[in-house]
Formats: sequence, structure tokens, C-alpha cells
Amino acid sequence: MQVIESGKKLGALIPNIATMLSNNQKKYSSRIIYQERINNSYAGITWNEFLSKIENIAFNLKNFDFQAGDKVMVFSKNRLEMLLLELAVMSSGGISVPIFFNYNEGTVESLINHSDAKFIAVGDKSQLDRVNPSLKLKRIFSFDEITDNNYNNLTWFSELLKDKNGNSSFLNFDSQPDDICLNMYTSGTMGRQKCVQLTHKNILSQQAALKLIWNVDENDRFLSYLRWHHSFGGIFEKFTALYNGAAISLESSNGLNPDTILENWKLVKPTIFFSVPMIYHSLIDMTLRDKEIEKCFFHEELKFVFTAAAPLPHHISDEFEKRKINVLEGWGLTETSPCCTVTDPELKREPGVIGFPIPGVKIRLADDNEMQVSGPNIMVGYYKNDEENEKSFTEDGWFCTGDIGELTDKGFKLITRKDRIFKLSNAEKIIPTELENIITNKCHYISYALVEGNGRNYPVALLFPDKMLLEESKNGHHIDIHDCNCPKDLCELSDCLKGCLININNGLKQKYTVIKAAMIIDDALKVDNGTLTPSLKLAPNNVKGIYKAHLEKLYGSIEPVKEQTYIIYLNGKQ
Repeated sequence: MQVIESGKKLGALIPNIATMLSNNQKKYSSRIIYQERINNSYAGITWNEFLSKIENIAFNLKNFDFQAGDKVMVFSKNRLEMLLLELAVMSSGGISVPIFFNYNEGTVESLINHSDAKFIAVGDKSQLDRVNPSLKLKRIFSFDEITDNNYNNLTWFSELLKDKNGNSSFLNFDSQPDDICLNMYTSGTMGRQKCVQLTHKNILSQQAALKLIWNVDENDRFLSYLRWHHSFGGIFEKFTALYNGAAISLESSNGLNPDTILENWKLVKPTIFFSVPMIYHSLIDMTLRDKEIEKCFFHEELKFVFTAAAPLPHHISDEFEKRKINVLEGWGLTETSPCCTVTDPELKREPGVIGFPIPGVKIRLADDNEMQVSGPNIMVGYYKNDEENEKSFTEDGWFCTGDIGELTDKGFKLITRKDRIFKLSNAEKIIPTELENIITNKCHYISYALVEGNGRNYPVALLFPDKMLLEESKNGHHIDIHDCNCPKDLCELSDCLKGCLININNGLKQKYTVIKAAMIIDDALKVDNGTLTPSLKLAPNNVKGIYKAHLEKLYGSIEPVKEQTYIIYLNGKQ
């Protein structure tokens, strides 16, 4: 098998996160490292203040019987306290275990038990209420100052911030590169979550690699909303800023409100922005409707934007590229810390192409075109999951990613997840993600598409509309996209989509891939019910489970469904 790797080689690595933080505090002492919005402006702390707080936390944790190797679960929205605690734990011999802030009580209890966490930190009362008081935890820390008599082991986080009064630092500068410092649960796109064990070397080797190919420094500003319990935000974006001394400005809506994102954009003027395609979609649509927003968004200091998690539609990337702002795309998994490849800014972007390996990483294609990876970024293994560990590595130690790809002259092209490929009743293979991407690229009024047809005579599609965009059209705010009718409601969208889907079908090379029926569902996919992952990717198995009756309806079932739907037949049937 051909092995592809970068021509640039990694040099000596920083041994651990404590050393990285200490080195940067000396270099960037009075520069701002982190900011949050207070009223109508951002206020931040310097590297000197930042490291001092981390040292205080590391020192005071010892008063609560914190030992090297202890796991500290963090159950909170992104905030300064979460960042400080995670770094203090990782820098003092412990293991941070961040989880999604909106999990229910049953999931939280399950993860505490599975992870063997000794401590948990919660952001506010809503999270505390989902922690079972009977669980055997050494201590529960609350970032907000909460009083609750049901918890006899509850301590305010402010106790950890108390000055260590001249005592020596409890940061562990002797942590070995191969020591585990982060246990991160996968988003569970195709089902059950797995706990990925990552080391100092996993995280820092990636940053050393990016340093060789990217121009990021202490003058850069990140506007950050990506959640820190997920690898895209919690490892890739966060440590790219920390490693290079750049300022992290927390986006106050957590990426949920495009209007607020733009308000914060105006205040921060980010030079670098990491996001998933759905957010770019909303922001670009707003710039197309308002010249002032356009001017603010595409400001002259914006160096590049980075996208991952799903392909970015061409009409979105074109808006950046025609203004000479690079759109970089990458690929990886939590198990690979997460980044394995990035695109070359000197090459014209091509949808689906995820670039070449970053320095230190090697990639090869197996006989079935599964992408296999080797390098210093590969996890130690899954925690308490021998079966998955055995399945995930080849005999010669390469990690099997489960992603199918191909090599092009512009880099690797991501085709699909291996476990998403299905066969029709005639045994022809269908790659649903290819069809889904064509649909969402063709019609930006569709937020998500799911193509299914396993064991059936033909594939069908469930389509989930962008309700905010429809509402904007209804109010007369049309977007300037060529050949778009700008539908104002689901009925108009249905008429519009029929033409789009006919055009898509006519352009398909293999006739067995033609979509013969589609359904627009007046419902929103959500993280809360598992139809979206915390990184806002569609969770196919959960969508198929929840909308099973809708899929059956496209194959002729008369079983009623509760949501308003519009069925589009594309084979002459009415």
C-alpha cells in the first residue's frame, strides 16, 4: 500500500502541557490570552493572570485529595472556569473528561460510572441538578456559586482559585509525553459513544505540525463558539490558539444566534475563525442581504477560515475566495487528536477534498479504500473497550478510521463513512453521503438531508428545511444566489425542490442511484434528541429511528406522521 506523508518533518516536541503554558507565559506575559463579552464589550485576562490562576487551582486541588491520574469530569458550557480547570488538571498529572453540557441525568450518571471520574465540575444549577447526589465522587465543584443541601460534597470553584500564598507550583513539569491527560467521548455519529484516551504528545505533536504549515501567532484573534467537550473545539481550535499565544474570545451565544455572532464579530474582528458549515451558511446568507454586514464580516484582517465536520458548499466558499480570504478544510477524528490532513491554501479548493497529511502523520488506503493513519497523534486506545481497540488497529499498528477516501492531485478526497454504505435489493451499492451533499449544495434552503434505501428497490430522501432562511424570504429578505427562486414557505420550497431534484437525478451517472421520492419534514434536527451530534453533524441511525414512519411513507405506507410534510415524487407517481 502506498503511504502518503508530508515532506516536512517534526522537530523536538514540547514534552507536556504544563511546559507549553509556562513557556508561553514567559513569552507573552502581558498579552491577552482569553476574553469574554460583558455587556457591549470584551474583557480579558493576560497570560500572567491566566497561568497564576491555573497554578492556584493545581495547588488547591491537593486539599481535596486530588492525585496524579485522577479523572475530573467537566459538565459545563464553555467558560473561563472550564478552560482553567481543564488545563490545571492536565498540567498537574490528572486527566480531564469534558462532556456535553446538556446531557440528561441518566447519560451523566452513565458517563461518570464508565469514566471512573473522581471529581466533577458543573457550570450552573441546571447541570448540578443532573448529577445524582448518591454517586461516589470525592468532590463536586460548581463554577456558579450554588447552594444545595442535597449535596454534602459541593464546593464553589472560587475555593480552587484562592491564592497559593507563595507556595511552590504544583504543575507537573515531569509529566511524560505519553502520559494520558484527556479522555474525550466521541460524538456517537453512528451510535454508541466511545471514550478516547489522548496524551500530551498526541495534542502537542499536532500543534508542532501546524506550526510548520500555518502562520498563527500572538497577534491573532479567535472568535470561539465550538464546544470544548468535542475534539474540533476542545483540542484543535483551543490548542491552536493556546500553543501560538493567540487570544481566544468566547462567542457569547455559543454559536446559536447568527445575529449575536455578528455583533461579537464586529467587537473582536477575528483574524481566524473555525466553524462547521451550518454556521458559515447562516453568516454568509446575512452578508448577502446587507452591505454593512458584508463589510464588517469580510474585514481586511481576516486571514483564513477553517471548516470541518461536513463539506462546505461551493457557493459559501466562493464568497471568501473572491475576497482573497483562504478557506481551509481538514479531516480527522477524535481518535487522531483530531487533525490528520489540511488543504493547501495555494491550491484551488475542491469540494470533498481534505488535503494532504500534516507533518508527522502518515496515511494509506486499504484494499477497500478505508483511510488508515499512523503517527504521534494516534490515541492510546478506547477506555475500557478491548473489543473496539482490537477492531480499530491493524496488525502492524495503523489506526482504521472507518472513512472511505481516494487520493487526488489536490490531496485526499473523503467519500463517506464505511458504515453508511448500503445495498439496494438488486445488490447495487449506494453511497448516501454523496447524494446528501449534492442536495444540500444545490439547495441552501435545506439544512440536512438523509438518503436511505437499504434492501429497497430505490433510494429516498428525508429533507429538513432551514426555517430561519424561509422566514427571512417570507419577510422579503432574499439572498442573492444565482438560479434560486427564494421560496417563502414549505409549499413553495416543495415546488422548487422538485425541479432541483429532477436536475440532480438527470446528472447522476448511475441510474440506480436516482432518488424516486423525497419528503420535506417541518421539524428541526436537534442535539437534545440525538438527531444531531454535539458538533451539529447529522446522526444517521438516530434520524432513521425517529423518522422511521416517514421513510416508510415514501415506500407506500399509509401510517400517519405528526409533522407537516411535503412528499415529492420523482418517478411519475402522484
